[in-house]
Amino acid sequence: MVLQPPTLLWAGGSTFNQQYLLYPNESTGKLIQIISNSQIYQPIKRVFDYISAPENDFQWQYGTLASTRIEGSNPGLGACFQSTGHFMGHRIQSTFEVTEFEPNQKYGFKSLSGPLQSYTSYVFEIAKGYTQIKLSMQANVINSMDFNEGILEKKMKKQLKENLAMLKEILEAGS
Repeated sequence: MVLQPPTLLWAGGSTFNQQYLLYPNESTGKLIQIISNSQIYQPIKRVFDYISAPENDFQWQYGTLASTRIEGSNPGLGACFQSTGHFMGHRIQSTFEVTEFEPNQKYGFKSLSGPLQSYTSYVFEIAKGYTQIKLSMQANVINSMDFNEGILEKKMKKQLKENLAMLKEILEAGS
């Protein structure tokens, strides 16, 4: 069976960075794809700077206990960071590399280690009085953690939606 790559489009027709798309295979199982949007009534620079600083992750991402840039890793494209958290009863430690960094426009990263092979991308746009965030996440389970993929996908969608709501609340409260 040959799997065709997914075509992912944002409303308006722009595409994701195809270089980082993940594809399901026999060793990883089902590809989980999540797309979500949020509107934050704050300047685009403030929203971008907050999201692209890993040390802020624990403040707005449920389950994240700590996230730090790896020593010697400069901010921006190619930077690496580690995140420790818990999800579905498991403690998770993962390392990520920043793969997209265009200030006030795009921020993306891929996993280098951890229980999921993942790619996450944020696209930022200025709208009428707010910043529009478009979030895309793709993930495959790559190790032996006993995750039911259907339940995992539902929990991930719920958590990402809650994360964006928390982000909105934090940033808008700070105005």
